[in-house]
Amino acid sequence: MQELLTTMRRLRAPDGCPWDREQTHESLRPYLLEEAAEAVDAVAQGPAELCSELGDVLLQVAFHAVIAEEAGTFGYADIERSIVDKMVRRHPHVFGGHPQLNQAGEVLGVWEQVKREERGGREPTLAEQIPAGLGALERERQVQKKTGVAAGSRASLLRAIEEAPETAEGIGAVLAAAVAWARAAGVNPELALRDHTARTLPGASRD
Repeated sequence: MQELLTTMRRLRAPDGCPWDREQTHESLRPYLLEEAAEAVDAVAQGPAELCSELGDVLLQVAFHAVIAEEAGTFGYADIERSIVDKMVRRHPHVFGGHPQLNQAGEVLGVWEQVKREERGGREPTLAEQIPAGLGALERERQVQKKTGVAAGSRASLLRAIEEAPETAEGIGAVLAAAVAWARAAGVNPELALRDHTARTLPGASRD
């Protein structure tokens, strides 16, 4: 990681790369989203592709770390310390005195309890629980689950299509119904559409 940080500092130096020097936390937002999405795609493409795409994600971490370092707000060591502390704190069944857990569901319960303690016992708002930067289908899926919207059916989707006006609002309602149908089928709609798009792109492998 130090070699990557050194490389990034060189690129940001006065005699470095003009494009890299101009970047800010704000200007890098679309690149962070894009690189994370490409890493998700790479999971299905094999270890070599995944390794490469994870490197691109790590580059974004280094980029933000060096920008913050220059501003004196934080550095890479702070990022690393923060996540290590968080992982230790949220796994008391491994690193603390909490009884050993054997089921994934129990682990998630402890994880959520520690998160509540970190907020002083305050329950998070829905906006805090669901990042705005998520894909639209995934964000809708999470909103439906957290607000108790019932999973849908093929029939309810067809009814939504028949009743929807040909407007942005109507199409949005149909997409929400499609997400509810996907939930009923046990399918993640975001990943399903991403995989479908990848398969149907011109030049995509049909293997």
